[in-house]
Amino acid sequence: MRLHVEEAGVLGRGAWLIAGAVVVACMMLVGPSTPAGAPFARTVPVDAAKDVVPNRVMTWNMCNPCDESNVERAAEIAAYAPQVVGLQEACVRDVERIRDHLANLHGLDYHVEYGPVLRNWSRCGGAPWRPGGYGQAVLSAAPMTDVVTAEYPDGGSEDRGYIAVTTEVAGQTVRVFNTHLAQRRQEEVRERQTAVLAPQVAPYERAVVLGDFNAVPDSPEMSPMWALAEDMDAGCRPPAAGACEPTTDWQSKYDYVFLRGLSALGHEVRPSRFSDHHLLHADVAAR
Repeated sequence: MRLHVEEAGVLGRGAWLIAGAVVVACMMLVGPSTPAGAPFARTVPVDAAKDVVPNRVMTWNMCNPCDESNVERAAEIAAYAPQVVGLQEACVRDVERIRDHLANLHGLDYHVEYGPVLRNWSRCGGAPWRPGGYGQAVLSAAPMTDVVTAEYPDGGSEDRGYIAVTTEVAGQTVRVFNTHLAQRRQEEVRERQTAVLAPQVAPYERAVVLGDFNAVPDSPEMSPMWALAEDMDAGCRPPAAGACEPTTDWQSKYDYVFLRGLSALGHEVRPSRFSDHHLLHADVAAR
């Protein structure tokens, strides 16, 4: 709406009040430009991340059930802006919101693939007769193809599985796996799970295996992974497992970024206020 003023003194105080009321009314009709009710498709703050780091991969067990905000989870991911991130203990609805917050609040656009292994109302909400999907998810700045989701034949005390995708990392085509193994004190179950996962990784010249393995590096069930790949920290592997940096609040290394046919140029383990697992990321290059 445009107001034409011919003379500075023509409009009196009352007219200016009317004009102001019209502007306020228009703003109320349009609505606020916020992510919750924005009429605009995208609202990016001035300090938004410009782009993802093209050679960075990350893994994060988000903690579930935990009463955390998806806005805060998105901010944790955006702080490192990985090319690819694997999330564990992920509810489909939460990841959908995280992806939206990454786009609307941080200017980061991701493709998403989901690998739910069960539907669980207590963890993911939803209608009692149709609870939300729970499991793994992969976010990638580049498109993903050849998506495979699999549930381990034996999940232990809770269904577990993996998701695999083909995408681009550091300008290379890479097969990315994201997994979550059986809970602590279920070593024999995890041994059967890595026996399923490792042969799926082996055919690929370049692969990244992300996830929460619920096992310290020198556990017997981790042997198939060490035979195939290196951790993002080249100094972390048996028998020198004592040098591995903890990835959990209870000072154990349970989370891994395994690299096959790729080398880590740098890596970081960062504690999070929003999970009992730390965020791990590595910048990689093809060998």
